[in-house]
Order: sequence, then C-alpha cells, then structure tokens
Amino acid sequence: MWVLRYDLPYRQQRPHGPPFPAQAARDREGIAQAAKALREIASGRVFLSGSSYGGRQSTMAAAENPKLADALLLLSYPLHAPGKPDQPRTDHFAKLHTPALFLHGTRDPFGSIDELESALKLIPARTELISVEGARHGLAPTISSLVVARFGEFLTR
Repeated sequence: MWVLRYDLPYRQQRPHGPPFPAQAARDREGIAQAAKALREIASGRVFLSGSSYGGRQSTMAAAENPKLADALLLLSYPLHAPGKPDQPRTDHFAKLHTPALFLHGTRDPFGSIDELESALKLIPARTELISVEGARHGLAPTISSLVVARFGEFLTR
C-alpha cells in the first residue's frame, strides 16, 4: 500500500491560518495533482482523505472528476459554518459518484450527526457515517486505529 501525504496549496503558501475561499479551485487542483502523482508511481486503487476543509475540497474535486479517486475518507466534514445550518455546503453532493466514508464527532459545531445523515442522502454513491461520541471538530489522533479499521471494512463491502 502506498500513502502520499500532501498539503493543499493554501497550506503550502502559509503554515497557519484558515484557507482562502477565493482560492479553493487552486486547492482542488492541488488535490488532483497529488492523486495523479500517486497513480504515476503506484498501481492499484487511490483513496483521497481530508479533514474539515481538506475533506470538503476532496469531495468537490471528486465530484468534478469521478475518476480522481476510488474512495474517500472524510474526517470532520464541515457541513455548514457553526451556527449556520441554513447554509449547507452540499451543492456538489448530487454529482459525487465516489464511495465515501465520513467520520464525524457528535459535538461538532460544523454539523450534527442528524444533519450529516440527512445530507448524505444527496450523494448517489455509497456512503457510510461513523459518529465519534463526544468528539468536536478535528477528531483526535487517538482514533487513528478506528479510522484504519473502519476504512478497511468500508472498502471490502
């Protein structure tokens, strides 16, 4: 198995601070370039993963190019800004044909488990949601064994 860890272009530009919404297309291009680079050096399936903004951009990149990845692993998907559930970030979900596993904390202010379950119904591909009890946005590194085990299970279904 090969793993390519990469930083989105906005993070390469500066090590701290939030992303620039006006440059989101550039970040998605960075994701596409990373997936292409991995396909050039490794055989087999390619999976994209991202946390929060990185996960959102990964879903958008996969919706734009369904052959970009074979599956997605999304941690703390930012369904909406905190306190703004009336502004969901799901416009691209109907075009997402890549299987996706979402891990999301039960105390995440960027979307409740119920809101995310509802939103996942918009995705025509196979999805699964794993809730992490008591976790807020930005899942703790201590769940890494859970992530690996559950993603492996997801891929074999």
